[in-house]
This record gives sequence, C-alpha cells and structure tokens, in this order.
Amino acid sequence: MDTRCFTVLFLLIIHIIPAFGQAVAEGLSCQEHQQAFESSCYEFVALQHSFLSAQSWCERGGGHLVFIQNDETQQFLQKHLQPEQNWWIGLAPAFDDLTLELQSIWLDGSDVMYSNWLSESILNTGCGYIDTDSGFHWKTSNCSKEFYFICEFELGHSVSCMNHNPILQCGSDQVIEIDESIYGRKTPHYCRNSMPASLTASQEQCSWVNVLDLVTEQCNGRQLCLAVTDTSYFGEPCPGLGSYLLVEYHCKDKASGVIVKRNQPQGPSPVEWKCVPTPVNRIHVDTICQNCKTEAFGVQILLKDKQNCDKLDWYLEEKSATGGLNECPAGQIKLKLQKHNSKQLSIKTAELKPFEEDFILEAICIKDNNSKIFTIPFSLLNRTTNQLLSRVSDQLFQMTETNITQELREKLLSNICAAFNNSNPIQQSIEVQMVANALKNIVEVEEELNTNAQLQAGCILVNIGHALNFNDLTQYNVTELMDAATLIIQCSSHVLAAFQRTKEEEIADYMFSAVESVQKFLLSNKGPDEEPVIINSNHISVSAYRVSPGNVHTQYFNIQNVSSSTFSLPNLGPDVLPVNEPVDVRQSNFYINPWIEDENVNSVITGFSLARNGSDIPVADLTEEIEIFIPRLDKGANSTVLDLRNYSTMIINVATPNINLVFKLDPTEDLNLLVLLGYQVYPTTENYAAKVILPQEGNTQEERYTWIVSPRETALNTGDYYLLIRPIVAAGVKSVNASVTITSIGARCTFRAETSASNWRDSGCRVGPKTTEAFTHCLCTHLTVFGSSFFVMPNTVDPSQSAQLFANFANNPVVVCFIGAIFLVYILTATWARRKDLQDKAKVKVTVLEDNDPLAEYRYLLKISTGHRIGSSTSSQVIVTLQGTEGESAPHHLNDPEKPVFERGGVDLFLLTTPYSLGELQSIRLWHDNTGDHPAWYVNTVMVQDMQTDQKWHFLCSSWLAVDIEECTVDKVFPVATEMDLKGFSNLFFMKTTTDFCDGHIWYSVVSRPPSSNFTRVQRVSCCFSILLCSMLTSIMFYGIPTDPSEQTMDLGQIQLTWSQVIIGIQSSIIVFPVNLLIVGIFRHARPRKKTTKQKKHKLPEPLQMEKDFEQNNVTIHFLIKDIQRISYLFANAMRCSVPKKVIHCEKADIITLLSELQNLIEEQHFKHKNEASSVFWTYIHHLYKQLENVEGEVKLLGPSGFSRPGCYSQVLLQVQSIKKLLESNFSSRPINELRTGSSNPKKDRRGGLPWWFVYVGWFLVLATSVVSGYFTMLYGLKYGKDRSISWIISIVMSFTESLFFTQPVKVLCFAIFFALVVKNVNYDDAELVEKICKKTTTSTDGLDGVRLAKRDCANHYYQPPPSTDLEKMRSNMVKQQKARALIMEILVFLGFLWMLLLVAYGQRDPNAYYLTQHIRQSFSNGTGESMNQNDVFTWAKSVLLSNLFGQYPGFITDGNSKLVGSARLRQVRVRTGSCEIAKSMQNSVPDCNAPYSWENEDMGSYGPGWDQSGFVNGSEDIITAWQYQSQSELRSYPIWGMIALYRGGGYAVDLGSDLQNASRKLQYLLNSTWLDKYTRAVFAEFTVYNANVNLFCIVTLILESTAVGAFEFRSVVQSIRLYQSTGGFQSFLMASQAFYLLFIIYYMFLQAKQLKRHKWAYFKNKWNLLDLAIIILSWSALSVFIKRTVQGDKDIAYYQKNKDQFPSFNDTAIADATLGYLMAFLVLLASVKLWHLLRLNPKLRLITSSLQRAWNELSSFTVVIFIVFLAYALTCNLIFGGKLYSYKTVPEAFLTIFSLQLGIFNYDEVVDSDPLLAVLIVTTCVVFITFVILTLFVSVILEAFSEEQQNHQPSEEEEIVNLILMKILSLFGIKCKKREADDKETLPSESTT
Repeated sequence: MDTRCFTVLFLLIIHIIPAFGQAVAEGLSCQEHQQAFESSCYEFVALQHSFLSAQSWCERGGGHLVFIQNDETQQFLQKHLQPEQNWWIGLAPAFDDLTLELQSIWLDGSDVMYSNWLSESILNTGCGYIDTDSGFHWKTSNCSKEFYFICEFELGHSVSCMNHNPILQCGSDQVIEIDESIYGRKTPHYCRNSMPASLTASQEQCSWVNVLDLVTEQCNGRQLCLAVTDTSYFGEPCPGLGSYLLVEYHCKDKASGVIVKRNQPQGPSPVEWKCVPTPVNRIHVDTICQNCKTEAFGVQILLKDKQNCDKLDWYLEEKSATGGLNECPAGQIKLKLQKHNSKQLSIKTAELKPFEEDFILEAICIKDNNSKIFTIPFSLLNRTTNQLLSRVSDQLFQMTETNITQELREKLLSNICAAFNNSNPIQQSIEVQMVANALKNIVEVEEELNTNAQLQAGCILVNIGHALNFNDLTQYNVTELMDAATLIIQCSSHVLAAFQRTKEEEIADYMFSAVESVQKFLLSNKGPDEEPVIINSNHISVSAYRVSPGNVHTQYFNIQNVSSSTFSLPNLGPDVLPVNEPVDVRQSNFYINPWIEDENVNSVITGFSLARNGSDIPVADLTEEIEIFIPRLDKGANSTVLDLRNYSTMIINVATPNINLVFKLDPTEDLNLLVLLGYQVYPTTENYAAKVILPQEGNTQEERYTWIVSPRETALNTGDYYLLIRPIVAAGVKSVNASVTITSIGARCTFRAETSASNWRDSGCRVGPKTTEAFTHCLCTHLTVFGSSFFVMPNTVDPSQSAQLFANFANNPVVVCFIGAIFLVYILTATWARRKDLQDKAKVKVTVLEDNDPLAEYRYLLKISTGHRIGSSTSSQVIVTLQGTEGESAPHHLNDPEKPVFERGGVDLFLLTTPYSLGELQSIRLWHDNTGDHPAWYVNTVMVQDMQTDQKWHFLCSSWLAVDIEECTVDKVFPVATEMDLKGFSNLFFMKTTTDFCDGHIWYSVVSRPPSSNFTRVQRVSCCFSILLCSMLTSIMFYGIPTDPSEQTMDLGQIQLTWSQVIIGIQSSIIVFPVNLLIVGIFRHARPRKKTTKQKKHKLPEPLQMEKDFEQNNVTIHFLIKDIQRISYLFANAMRCSVPKKVIHCEKADIITLLSELQNLIEEQHFKHKNEASSVFWTYIHHLYKQLENVEGEVKLLGPSGFSRPGCYSQVLLQVQSIKKLLESNFSSRPINELRTGSSNPKKDRRGGLPWWFVYVGWFLVLATSVVSGYFTMLYGLKYGKDRSISWIISIVMSFTESLFFTQPVKVLCFAIFFALVVKNVNYDDAELVEKICKKTTTSTDGLDGVRLAKRDCANHYYQPPPSTDLEKMRSNMVKQQKARALIMEILVFLGFLWMLLLVAYGQRDPNAYYLTQHIRQSFSNGTGESMNQNDVFTWAKSVLLSNLFGQYPGFITDGNSKLVGSARLRQVRVRTGSCEIAKSMQNSVPDCNAPYSWENEDMGSYGPGWDQSGFVNGSEDIITAWQYQSQSELRSYPIWGMIALYRGGGYAVDLGSDLQNASRKLQYLLNSTWLDKYTRAVFAEFTVYNANVNLFCIVTLILESTAVGAFEFRSVVQSIRLYQSTGGFQSFLMASQAFYLLFIIYYMFLQAKQLKRHKWAYFKNKWNLLDLAIIILSWSALSVFIKRTVQGDKDIAYYQKNKDQFPSFNDTAIADATLGYLMAFLVLLASVKLWHLLRLNPKLRLITSSLQRAWNELSSFTVVIFIVFLAYALTCNLIFGGKLYSYKTVPEAFLTIFSLQLGIFNYDEVVDSDPLLAVLIVTTCVVFITFVILTLFVSVILEAFSEEQQNHQPSEEEEIVNLILMKILSLFGIKCKKREADDKETLPSESTT
C-alpha cells in the first residue's frame, strides 16, 4: 500500500468523526443516512444494482446484505422500505454457480432458521429479495436483475475485501478488544464482485489463516482502528478467488490512570516517569533494524549496550499529552520507562507515534549510575500506513473532546498534502468523495484557517480535483464523484472566505486550478445543448455547458438562482469556433476578490472561457464586442431631482481617479438637454471639462439619456465636479416647467489577462450605456477573468437652493412636518422635565431625625437605597439601630415630614446622632410596623458614614421586609459587607446596571434621573434632542448610498456587514458623537451657580424661631417626667441592663422617684464597671452629665410655679445637682480621654469641574447642532421626494426603536458584565454631594436659655419590633387577602378564557351547514326504499343521482347554487367467491355461499368486464378501473362506517365524468356488464359540492349496502367544511379571538408548570390539575389539527385546480375538520366542568360536593348492582326480541332501550305486538324492581349523606376568603362589618407597646 491509501484512510476517519461523536454515547454509531436497530446499522440504498453489485456496495463499508434472523428484524425493515420496489437481502444459493436452483443460505454460509417466503415452491430459484407488493414476503429471482438493496453493518463485526480497510470503532471512554480475526476465505459469497468466472478449481485452493495476533497488536486498546487488508504481511491463502479479512471484536471500558506492563522487572523498580533537561548534543545510538522493508508490519529497532554496565534502564521520550505525570517545565522533556534491568532494548515502530520527529532515548547504567541520551533518527522508522493512521486516529479523537486549534488544523492539512505529493492519484470514486468530505470538515470553520493552512488546503483541492478526471465514469460512481465535485467547490468557498491577504496569489492559483478541474469533470459525458450543470456555494458558483457551435451566439450564459454575471457572445465564426464539434462553455463566479490590489474591484469576480476537447479556445481581438453584465454585491442608487425652471447644478465628489462617470437622466418629458461638466468650478458654455447634448442615439429611452464620461476622453481627477443641466428651448421661452432625475455612477470594467498578473487592466473593455445601480455593463473584445469597480457618489445638497427646495413643500411636506413634530415633542417633553426637576430639588436633602438626642454630638450619615422591584416602596414606619464594637445606638424612626421616603428606586439620606462613637460598625438592624396600604419594603443597600472620620460601612441587604414575601419577616439584622462581598459579581453587576440605566444612559435617565445629579432632566432631554437630530442628518446623508461591495463580508448570522458599511458607521459616529459627548460632558461636570441672598438683621431664622416657640410652650411637668424617663431608658439601653419598673410605668411615678431610680442605676453601674477600663460607662457618663445639666435648665425654665406642691421645685433641683456631683466624683475616680465631639477635622475642598457659566456654552451647542441638523435634514428630505422621504422616515424610526430598546440595553448589560468580571471597581464616591448637602443641614440649635428639648417619645409602639404573635396575625391576614385577590383574578381570567373558547369553537361552525346538509340528503334520498335490488340501484342512479348531480346550469347540481367540484365517483366493495362454507346436506342444492362483508372476506382481485377471471380489459382508463381493485391510498379515501359494517376505503371505482351524457353512458355500460352482482356488498356514490352563498364545501357519500340477503339499504354521510376563510370584521374578530385563546393557553401552561414544580408528583393527585392538563393537551392538539386541516385543504384545492375533470378527494380534510370539531366539543365540555371548581366558593355547592364524597362508597356499590340488573334485563330482551325488533337486535342497543325505559322513553306497543305475555311480565318487573326499589335506595343514600354533611360541616379557608371578599365589597359602599373590625383589632399591634 502506498501513501495515497494512507491519505484516504486518514480522511475517512475525519469523515466519520461527526457521526461518531454524536452516537458513541449509546454504544452504537450509525451515520446520518443509516437506521439503528438492536446491534446493527441498516442502510436502505435506493439504487438499482444486481445482487453481486449490491453486496460489493455493502462490503465497501465493512458490511453485507441484510440477514433477517427473526420477525422483529423483518418488522423493522418493513417500516423503512419504499413501496412498489423490490429489495435485495443476503440470501444466495448454497452452490457457487448462481444459475443453478438449489437451497438458499445466508451469505455467511449459515442456514435459514427464520423465513418469510411467499410460497414454498419457489425457494430455490436464485437470490433472495423482499417483494413489497406481496405483503413484504421473500421471493427469489435471477441474481443479475437490478433491485434496491439493504446493507447491514453489525457492531463488533467487520468484513473487508482487498483494498478496502475496515473501520473498527468504540464509544467514548471505551477501547477495542479483538475476539477473532481470520484472513482468507470461509464462504464463497463474500467479496464476489471481482471473482473469476470459473470458481470450482479456485475454490479448492482456498484456505484461511488466523491473524488474531497481528490485528490485536494493531487495534487493541484503541478507540478507533483501521485494520489494513494487505497481502504483504498476511500472505495470500486464496490466490484464485482472493481473500478477505474478517474481524470480530467488542468494546470495553478504558482503564483510567493504571499503567500495565507485560513483563514486571525483578528487583527494585525505578520511577515510571521523569523529566530531564533537553540535551544540546545528542549521541546517535547504534541500532539494528529487523525486517525494515517498506511495507513491513511490526518493525523493530534493537538498541544494544556497548558500555561495561551490569544492566541498563531504558527511558523513551513520551510525545502524548496524557500520562501519570504533569507536563514538564519549559526546557525539559518527559521520559517514560521502557525496560528495567536489561542490556538491550527492542522498540516496535508502531509505538512511535509522532509523524516527522526524532526520538530521545536515555540509557542509565546501573553499575555507576551514569546516563547517556541518544537520538533515534526519524529516517530509520519506515512505518506502514496503518501505523501512521493509528497516530492520526488518536489525534482526531482528541479533537472530538476539545476544540481544534489553528495549529492542529494546519498540521493535519500539511500531512495530507505531503501524502498526496508522494503518491499516485486516487483511483476509486468513493475515496475521492470521502477525502473531499473530510476536507470540508476541517476547513468549514473559516476563522481557524491561517495562511499556511489555506495553502495546504489548496494543495489538497488541486489533487482531489485532478482525481475527479482520473476516474472512469460508470453508473455506480458518477453520483459519488458529483458529490465530491460539490464538496470541492464548498471547500474552495471556505478557503476563499478565510483569506488573510498574504500569499493570495498562490492560494488563488490553487483555487482556480481546482475549479477548472471541477468544470472539466462536469463536462464529462455531457451531450450538446443539454441543461447546464451548476454548483453553488456561499462564495463561489460554477457552471458548465456543452453547446453546439451554432447556438453559442444565440443565448445568454449565466448561472441561475444566484447573483451571476451574464455573457452574450457575438457570432464568432469558424475562425474561432469549430464547425462540427461542440463547444464547452465554462463560467465561474467569485463573490470575494481573491487578489488584493491598489485599486478597488467591487463586484462579482467572474471567469468565462470556451474550450474544445478539453483545450481552451482563445478569444481575443474581436471585431464585434462581447456584452457582459457584472452584478454589484450591494444594490442601491443615488438619485437627485433637479428643477429645470432655473439653471440647475449638481455637485459630484470623485474620490477615485480615472473612472468612468455614468450619468443617467430621466426627464419628466422629452427635452433636448445641454449637459456641462466642470471641475471644481461651475461650468459655462465656454469653460467646461466635458459637454454633451442629450438625447443621443440609442435603442431605448434610458440609453438615449445616458452620458458616459470616459477617462480616455476626459481626464478625471479626484475632487468636486459640477454638473450643469440646461434645457434647449426655442427663442423667447424663458423657462420649462419640468424636472429631471439624475443618477450618478462611477464604474470601470477591468480584467486579468492571467490569474497571476499583478494588476487589473481595462484595455479592450469599456463601460456600456446599460450600466445601472445593480449591474455594470461591460463591452469587451476578449474573454478572461472580469471585474468591475463601482462608486456611487455621496448624497449632496446645495444650501444655496434652499428657496427652490422649500418651494416644493406642498408636494413633499413629509420630512419638514416630521422635523417640526420632533421640535414640538421636545418642547412638551422639556416642559414636563422642568416640572420634574423642581420636584427633585425638594428630594435632595439630608433628613435630621426628629428623635435624635439634642445633646448627642457624634453624627452618622445613613444612605438607604430602596430597590427597583415592583412594590418596593413602603408606607410603614421604619426603625433602625446601629451595632458597633463600642456599643449600640438607640432605635431611631426614619421619617421626614417634608417629603416622602423609601419610594421605589429612591435614595434617602438621614443624619443620626449618638452620644459617643460606636466604634467599628458590625451590623445594622431594620424593622417596620407593617402599617399603611403597602407595608412591604424591599431594601437594596445601606451605607453608613462616620461624619467625624469619613469612614464608611456598606450593608448589602437586597431583602424584603414583609410578612408575606420571601423570609416573611419585618425585622432583620444585616452584617457589614466585606471587601469580597462588595467586589462580588452580583453586587457589581447590579450596581453598574442600575447606575448606567438611571444616570449614565442619556435616554433612560430622562425618566429615572437621580434627584441629586447636577445634570437636570431638561438638559438630558435637550441632549437627546440634539443626538436624535444629528443622527437623522447622518442617516439621510448616506441614505440610499450603496455600500462598497467589498471583497469580504463579515457574516454575523443573519447580519452581514461590508467594509463600506463599517466606514459609513465610523463617519456617522465622527459626525454625531464628539460634539454631543462634549455637550453631555459640559452639562454633567459644570458646577451649579452659587446663589447669594441678603439676610435681614435682628430676625431669627424661621427654624430657630419655631424651636424657641416650641420650648416656651411645651416645658411642663409631664414633659419633664418624659425627659427623665427617656434619659433613664437610654442610659439603661447603653449599659445593656434592664430598665427599672418605676421608670417604665410613668403613670405611677413622680419626678423625685424617677431621679432616685436614675441615681441608683448610676451607682449600680458604677460599681459594676469600676474595674473595667474599656467599659462604655466611662464614656457615657459625660453625655449623661450634659443631659442632667439640660434637665436642670428645664427645671429652672419651668420654675416653682410649674410644680403642684410647694418645695418640690427646690427638692428636684437639689436632687439633680446631687446626681451631677455623683457623676463629677466618677470623673475624678478614673481619668479618661477627651470625648470626641461633633466637630470634624478640616476637609480638603473636593470641588472640581467646569465653571458654572459653561452651561451656557452647552446650551449654545445644543441650539446650534439642533437647528443645523434639522435644517439640513429638511433640505435633504425636500430633495429626495415624497416616496423616498417616507421610506427614510420608516427606516430611521425602525432603527431608532431597535437601538433604544435592544442594542443599547444589551450594550449596557455587556459593559456591566465586563465591569463586574474584569474591572471590579467599587465606586461609591459621593462624598462631594454629601458634603454639599450636609453644609445646608442644621443638626440642632441652642434652645431658650441654653436648654435643648428632646422630641423623642419612647412610648411609641414602633420603637419595639412587632411581637411574633402580631406578625403571625398580620401574615395570616395578608395571605388571606392575597388568596382573595388570586381567586378573583382566577375567576376573571377563566371567564375570559371560556369566552374566547366559545368564540373559537362556534367560529368553526356555521348554522347554514345544517340546512345545506339536510338539503343534500333530501335531494338524493328520493327514490330509495328500505329494500332495493340491483336494478333498483341502477334505476335510482339514473333518475335521482344523475338528475341531481347535473342540473340546469352547467357545473352545478340541481339546486343551481351548489357547484359540483370535479366529478362524482361510484365505488363498490365485494366479497370473494366462496367466502363461506355450505352445510354438507345443502351442498347439492346451493351452488355457492357468499358471506357478509368483512375485511377478511373482501375481494381485492383484478378482473375483466363482467368479472371475467382473465383480467383482460380493452377500453379507456375509466373502464379499466371499474374492474380492477384499487387500494384506499390510490383512491385517496378512508374507511367509512355503514349501518352494517365498517367498509375499507378501497374498491372498484369509476369516475362518472363532468357532464350528464358521459355519466349516463358509463352507468349504462356498468349495467350491461353486470357491474353489480351477488358479491357486491356496498355501493358508494361520492362527490363534493361548493356553495358560494354560504362559503361551504359539502363532502357527500351516499351508501347503498347489502347484508348478503340481496337487498340494499340507503344511507347518506354528509359533512360540511369551510376551506376559504370569510372576509370582513367578524373574521378579523375571530382571528383575534384565536390569538387571545392561544395566549390564555400559554398562560395556563405557565401556571401548571409552576404547580408541577412546587408539588412534584403530588400534582397528579389533584383532579382539577388533571382537568387543566387535559384542557392544555386538547388545546394544542386542536391547534395542530387546525394547521393540518388548513394545509391539507390547500393541497386538496390545488389538486382540484390541476385536475378539474377528475374526482377530487377531500377525505383527509374532512377527517381533520371532524377531528377538530370533536376536540373543540370536548374542550368546551371540560371547560364547562371547570366551572364547578370555580363555584366551589358557594357553600351550598361545597355541601353537595362533600355529600357526594361522603356517600361515594355506598353509591359505588349500588352502581354495580344497578348495572348488573340492567345488564340482566338487556341480555334477556336481546335473546327474546333480538330477532324481531330493531331496538333489541344487539346487546348494546337492548341495554340502551332498557335504560331509556327508566326515563319514560319506551315503545311499549312494539313489544306487546311481538309477544304480549312476556312483554307485560318483563316490563312490569323491570319498572318495579329497578325504579321503585333500587333507584329509591340509591337516592336515599345521597339524602342521608347530605343530612350528615349538614350537621358536621366545617367552614373551610376558602369560605373565610369569600367572607373577606364580601367584606371588602361592602366596605366600598360604606357598610360596616363587625367581624372585620374585630379582626382588624386583632391584627394591628397595640399602640401601648413600649
């Protein structure tokens, strides 16, 4: 075998990798076109082959023709076989000569144990096949016949013929284990395709050898293996017939991490792995190569010791990535122990896996522990193909588990290319296909192909392209080669798309060579003037024609179905074309330019050539030009309308020199125009660059008004050109009321003389007058590779023409009005924004808490953020406490009387004071009292800042404080966040997202702007206005300009971007964003202007004045008591001890008692903490001293008159002073550091930014950009015209909407993810804002005479968290309210759902259907009787059927309103002759017996007229079908129920035709030919009518059926359906109802999914859940049937439109419509039943339900008894009256009649007439026993259960919910409810709680 074989096998592995990777997990790997069953893969090949050829086909993949060993396999195959075809199976004659008739065996020589023969008499007539026409039975036939065939590929079994190598494969984490392998021949039937004609002598010389060891060494332990079939190392056991390789194997799990060695060395074992430095100087070891021939298997290299060592340890370099040791460090190599304690080493080359590298070998001398490193040269390793392939397989299977890198792709391609270069061309077509398919799998990921990989891929493409033309085309390989050719073009397309603009010349040569080879192949065996062969891919299209010489100039050549160039050749004459030989026309299109040039080639690159017998025909220097149309890749036009009433000028900017300018003018009327072109100046009649008078000569109006300015005539440089158009008018005419539309195009026609040429040229080519915005028209005198440059000038507008443009406002007001509307919207939005800005100012403040201690001077700033979730805001009273290392703050009520707090998404600032520093904060506690309309609160984050030290603590709350959400608590402690918490992804992502949307995003922040931002809403709205207008200007500037069709397109799924589009985007950004970013930056960073106010002298500020008034009026004895209580409470709270009872109960305590208790508390705490130097006591007594001084001032302010008892004033004053002295003594007992006060250290001035007056600069820029952009946008709109302006407005609106609601939010989210994952910067820097606000905030003021009065009332209930009992009541009440709301919502939603369901259900039905059905039945039932013979049937058919089918109006039935659709059809079903047995005694009297109809007795034979057994029919097709059986699939019919039996849809049918005369003739023929006879069991008259008045199709089946007694009974089946939807308002309303119904179903699915997720398996135990599930399933089933009906109806209508004279079967549509009706009916039923569940709220209905549940056991027993009695009477009546009366003819009908008797529906007279005595007896006993006894007891059981349920009834929770709903409804009308009030009292917490 040579290297070529290696390449094919190597790529074969790549070819099977995708399929293998998908199915290996299941243990059985089948390719996409194969079917898996049990342990084999089956391929159903729909190609006609002989038996031997079919077996050869299967053997190529290691399989054989299918063996059918059991009935399961037979049934599996039947499901996949195409009908009406014969299929070869693996049955062959036992003898080698296939022409002899001997017993059949399977191909492997095994006997046939299971069989499915059609007839035992034909077992031995040849090769076996499956006959689908005979019920899939087996038959035999001549083996040379060509049938379809089935291949079987068994798992663990592979057969390989010569030169075909089997692929052995296992699943992931499994390896191959070989069980058996033989080479030679055991059976003569394998590999027979190349056998000699004489087999006898050759067969005697055949034998086989066991090659288990060789194959085991080759494949064991691998996941994929190709066992090589080669006589070079197997020998040839069967020289005459040839040998094959048979391999049996199984798969086993791969051992993980275990190293197994065959020979365990004795003594101590060295390490298995080691790392050593990479040697610099390597010593080549002496080697002995055993059996080193090129094709040898198992080459060994002997390495002998030449040193004086006792033993050696041999280490070999390990190249694989797996092993027991991690990778070695850089500069070292990994060595693996090969042999221990040995003086020589033998290495098999199969173990040396890398491709082209030397191997490092280390030998360690055990004697002196010396080591030497040797190198095994690569040249010594003459490995076989299989060894190389094994290495490749390992790499490829690693590719299935990891991503394929660029380097790996490059290496694989390089090795394949090298193998091709060292081998002969591929000879087999299947190998070509496999190589091409494998190459496609490597190169289809274009971005992974670097330049070297592209070169190697091009090399492979050239080789397999040459291989296409080396193969001889046969009927077997042409399909494979055609597939390979398609793959070559696809691979070339991928390589072209991966171009990286280096080495493009070489890669382009490869691709052009491959494309040329494909074109040559496509022309093989091609006849003249046949249809062209076309291959299309994403970037390359190829076509090949073979045309007669005389037809070359008569047709256009292009590639259909793609954007292709079109060539039209002139008459080339005999000098160029051969006279008598066909001409090959080859065309190729490249949609990406393969060459990079200085000049742009912006079109499809197209190649076109002519050839004869494979040789090119040179076409050059023609006298008549070739016409070529080269398409643009991006279509568009730049049109400008100029008014000719004045001199009109247009500016054109030329960006590329030496191009052709094409001007296409379209005047509104035929005029003579003078057109002047000037360079950089306005042209005049004396000074111009080019001049023309239009119209010129031409065939069309377009050509006559086209002017081409060629660089050969006029030098065209870059710059602005002015185009002046002047109408040529008669003398005296001043102006012309006309306009002209001008399209300016820059184009050039270029070509490459050779594909390797360095430049494009344009000699011999010129631009033609038919050039448009879609195509470049080129006229050339030669053929080569063509391209065109295409430049569309930018849209320009002349501001000097403003007056003329605005004069057209009446004709085109679109854009002007649109801009005006935007200005109006801006004014309204700015007004709203100004109002919101004024509201925001009130929110920007720091709230000083009212309950702060006026003497506490240590300040903390609280910044609390409420979440953005729905319902996040709260109406409750929120309380906070801070916990630190030095103590805990008192509870503080967070409230602001001047503004609402804790709004959704809001940020509130509070200033909280404490007597001393709390130290390092550890946690914060938040709770609320759960009051108000919306008490739930979602707190997002809290930041606490120490105002003295600027230290900050962050608390990441993100929790609900609510009794009914999440944790169901209103009190929670949040720990301080660590640095890791702050930098967590969740926090950073949501922080960044919120910030960007609320403040950073210019559009969204208009609504969600933070109130504290200097960037106002008005400024934001103005910036949005400016950005919008600037974007509109850039959009309209470039609108309609076709983007440059670049050589390469960036494909982003459905979005494709070209380089020109990218450039336009960059230009637009440069125009729009810099100035707008400047505006936004100015507004955002400009400092606010300082306001100076003059204060009036000698007047107190208002807050201070109010406070003094408060102090003078509120200092009372009661206030003094409250203040002392507050001081005691706060001191006890700070010391964390209990408050004395006398302090708590203020009603029973006086001032002296309270002061005594306070003094005792101080002394107690002093004694407790006197030895604790770090106790908070020593810090707090300073604050306590200040409080007592304040109390002393309050007492003095109150004076003696304020006390009720005399002397009390002095006593209180002395006691306060006594406590002060006690505290002073404590001061002296322990010196402490000075307490930090509220005075803070000086802070640096953080002010920065722009001066305040920069705001005016920003407003000026807004005004300027808006006015300029709006003005020029209006000018462009007036210039474009109305239609184009409307199109632009739609475009800009759609673009703006998409950007605002999709693109920009996605960008914000992506940036937030990047910020959270990469940047991880926590930015809470709002110190400047806080400092600015705090400067405006006054914490406290000196009171009257230095007294500060506290406003804290410790008795308020909210200063204590709600008790657990109150929380439980709140939670219960809240849950009930939620359930009440959910219940109301459930009822309303279901009523809407039921309404939509009824609309949809009744929308499918038409009340006119009943009247149409009755009319049809009555019309065709005339003339029928209860007993009709065969002649009566024909009489009815002639008189009634035909007269009604063919009415007075042609094509309509007798009513004149219903159209007969197609023709009518008569069909009958028959029974076989002798279908029943005759009694022996009557056999002489009765000649034959014919049974009633059944599917088993139905006759399916074919006959001649008069039911002649010969089957010969001489007549028309209609006559033939009347006597030949047709299946129901052929007749497009279905089984139908009659009154007697269920009839099959097949039968003997005849179409009556579309006219009365033809139908009468056919009926007469059937009557004369005895079409109806004694074997006829049913006759069907089938037809369809359409009534346009009611828009209904009526499908009619008239049935005349016989019971084998000779009499026919009439029955009609009529079904009306609507196939054409009605029009009008109701239809639109119905469609809307259907859409709403579908939304309801999706909503219910969502609810049921939530229920299923919550309850798991318990979900299915609830009967109402099952009811909802059934409704959902039926609804989706109805939707699928509705779609099926619509699609099938369209198919049936289309069939009728094409075959109007035939019978159109609408049975499929009718069945779908009937099924839809049944489904909708059951849906209405189930939905109505669900009303019972909704009415469960009614106590009476619940009582009924519970009563039935209580009585269920007894009722079930009675039901069984009633059923038995009914059944007994039914059986009795059936036996007595069944042969006489219709109502009792069957047991079910007798049962129904007895049941009807209990309801009073009974025909008493017919029973009495039949048998008076028995009738009276049976009826009397039935009525008495069932009605009066059993049913009475049945009702009694229900009544008793109802009575018990009434006595024991307990109200349920749902009843309480209903009462709650009723109370809410009553409260709306002002009706009070005592129970509700009582509940409220229980629910609300007590206000007296302290």
